[in-house]
Amino acid sequence: MSNKKVAENASSEQGASIVSRRGFLKFAGASGFATAASTFTSAARATDSVPDGTPEQIHLTWGNDPSSEATVSWVTLAQAVKPLVRFGGASGNKHTVHAVQSTYTDGLNGETVFAYHARLRDLKADTSYEYEVTAENDSNAAQPFTASFRTAPRGRAPFRWTSYGDLATPNTGWVLSSPQSRFAVQAVERFQPLFHLLNGDLCYANLNPMHQPDVWRDFGNNCQSSAANRPWMPCPGNHELEFNNGEQGLASYLARYTLPDNHSRFQGRWYSFRVSSVLFISLDADDVVYQDAAAFVAGPAPLVPAASTGNPPIQPGTSLYVRGYSEGEQTRWLERTLRHASEDGEIDWIVVQMHQDALSSSKTGNGSDKGIREAWLPLFDRYGVDLVLCGHDHDYERSYPVRGCNHNKGTDIATGRPVDTLQPKPVMSAVSPGASTFDTSHGTIHLILGGGGTSAPLDVYGVDAGTGLPQARIFTRPNRPAPAAAAGTFARANADAVEDAIWSAQRDTGTGYGIAVFDHDPGERGGETTITMNYYHAPGADQTPTPDYELFETIELKKKRRG
Repeated sequence: MSNKKVAENASSEQGASIVSRRGFLKFAGASGFATAASTFTSAARATDSVPDGTPEQIHLTWGNDPSSEATVSWVTLAQAVKPLVRFGGASGNKHTVHAVQSTYTDGLNGETVFAYHARLRDLKADTSYEYEVTAENDSNAAQPFTASFRTAPRGRAPFRWTSYGDLATPNTGWVLSSPQSRFAVQAVERFQPLFHLLNGDLCYANLNPMHQPDVWRDFGNNCQSSAANRPWMPCPGNHELEFNNGEQGLASYLARYTLPDNHSRFQGRWYSFRVSSVLFISLDADDVVYQDAAAFVAGPAPLVPAASTGNPPIQPGTSLYVRGYSEGEQTRWLERTLRHASEDGEIDWIVVQMHQDALSSSKTGNGSDKGIREAWLPLFDRYGVDLVLCGHDHDYERSYPVRGCNHNKGTDIATGRPVDTLQPKPVMSAVSPGASTFDTSHGTIHLILGGGGTSAPLDVYGVDAGTGLPQARIFTRPNRPAPAAAAGTFARANADAVEDAIWSAQRDTGTGYGIAVFDHDPGERGGETTITMNYYHAPGADQTPTPDYELFETIELKKKRRG
């Protein structure tokens, strides 16, 4: 592990949000999260001395029931001795939970990473808890890391959550890192959600293959100023897949996160949890997508792991492609979960989180994937999924409500022949011109929220020159690396088909960076329930990172309350 100071990722600026009449987000005042920010200094001290059990990269996740369970997780630079969490509520009584250790040795640079997880159970609903993290060999044991969080309410109640994907790190020494990553984490805190959904491609460690643990460390310490105060619930993206790091290359991701049980042999890859009358489902789309955008060796030289790993060189053209790894188990779990939700009168809303996109018209990004359309969109239609949140393409796009599909409306890019892309069908009968309110009982709305801390060039959308309609690129078959022009080098083919993006309702052409803020109102019995989304973007952030986020659009989702 390098000795660079993680303090460079810290920011002492914390503030309360003030939204002006123009919808421009400004920040002022102290927020009381000094203990979380001060840990960057603690981590730097530990790095400058002999590595020990000082906790860093501290973050929260929900347990199976967010109203009564949460997990505190962290990483240390050396094995911790008797790592633990002490926690308590307003009564002042403290409870101690000893942490469980999970480790892995990075398959490329040979570093061993020590992660710890303390599951807090039997918590009271809608209650604030303070906690501290320490160990016998914690160099800050006299003043251990301290933070607080709030459990979810039980039963129907209003709450807020936030979401984006593709965060990266603020350390610009890494591929696809960005200073905006720091401001994106601060934005979560300023909106004070109950929890945050992180829609994959957390830090892009696999683009920095010989420094993967270092990249994860910079990511974790940057996120800590928010993730130590409220659960950050992730899903794996293509850049969480790493060579020689366990099944599907997810050893690093799985070592760091303890997530709700899915009762399968693939724990941690997908899961669900419920808050109020909203069921959240997190999926691993790497299991079904056609595109291959995970780790691969472009060449001409092989990727040579450190000698200590004992792993052989990885030859040019090698790719970590995991489509179909669960052999349908994830899709069967999804169908059961959705069916049970449809039969539960206490669930009004179903929100799905995944990384790759079923509906994206990005020109400079990836585009849409037929694999998701084949495997999961029919289930979303059958069981009435309301909202799908994705990342992957580094921009913002919103669909109309969609239900069903049109056949043979795509065109093969190479041959010009018709191809069936399963073009999602917008439910225009349920949408009035210029509408900002949508009844999702008529169809599912898809959101691309891929601008957490990374961004594509501003010319991110395709338009057909003849019709003026937005165009979408679609992956309809696997795109494993193929020989490139230079000898011994390889590249991935782009999407192989194109279709009119008749389902695209709104696109942000000004900037890629942004955060979505969702406010759920359970409504009254016999009436309607709503979810209001405000999407804020950071104007000009593609050129100059900024802490200011401006309101881009507001939409309201509504439907009849079931109970």
